[in-house]
Amino acid sequence: MKLPEHSRYAPSAIVSRPDYTWPGGARLAVMVFTNIEHHAFRAGLGSDSTVVGAPQTQRNYAWRDYGNRVGVWNILEMLDELGLPAAHNCNSAALDMMPEIGRALLARGDEFVGHGRTNAERQDAMWEEDERRVIQQSRDGIARHAGAPPRGWLGPWLAQGNATLDLLKEEGFGYVMDWPADDQPFWMATRAGPILSIPYSVELNDSPAVVFRHNTGREFAEMIVDQFDEMLAQSVRRPLVCSIVLHTFIVGQPFRLRPLRDALRHILAHRDRLWITRPGALADHVAGLPRGVVPGSELLG
Repeated sequence: MKLPEHSRYAPSAIVSRPDYTWPGGARLAVMVFTNIEHHAFRAGLGSDSTVVGAPQTQRNYAWRDYGNRVGVWNILEMLDELGLPAAHNCNSAALDMMPEIGRALLARGDEFVGHGRTNAERQDAMWEEDERRVIQQSRDGIARHAGAPPRGWLGPWLAQGNATLDLLKEEGFGYVMDWPADDQPFWMATRAGPILSIPYSVELNDSPAVVFRHNTGREFAEMIVDQFDEMLAQSVRRPLVCSIVLHTFIVGQPFRLRPLRDALRHILAHRDRLWITRPGALADHVAGLPRGVVPGSELLG
């Protein structure tokens, strides 16, 4: 039986790989991501707070817009309080709509990650020419606010077409987070050369947890603690990446923010054993490792 396949990466069992460490001898890298998004009014795609697949209305538009008006500021204040760096997956339309957000991220020294123009659309149904235009417009739109183009990409809805990786590499992106296949980074093939896949969790992610699985904010915080504790124990055997994914209109709600803060404090109690970082720095470290250490590194030539 022949199943449809891809040619982006080869099979690789995590237990069979060479060992390495993160900076400072750490074995577990921890990254916090926010998703900063803007949606069309009464049109396109968008999450709903009560019903999956609900039509677009003023109610769910306003619920999501809470993230830009209030939620992101709640989260940034919490991150400042805890002394935590972060990376932010930004719709370029969100930064255009509220430039204060971009200025706040710059002031923190945080990383901007390309996240499309808007989460009202997704790329997997686009013609290649149209998708390239979306990638370019998102990249250039973010650069106007960040002062430099983003190095990494997370597609809206983590959606990709057949040529997305090729287009991203050709348009200057060095890493991507749309392939949640691993707890370690690995290199992927494109027609323009290798691109790095960085672990980005669709499980430790408040959107599917709260919106789709209807977990409470406290249950989501418990997931963070359980994931971290187990990965910290596993990291004795191999280096790992723990990514924590937040949406401003979800955990930016005060009642979800409180247990999240407690979960992050639990992580920070182990700070001396961790590399708390951003994806760009992680990509730089991986690029400096010897060939043969990271899966797919033979693609580097």
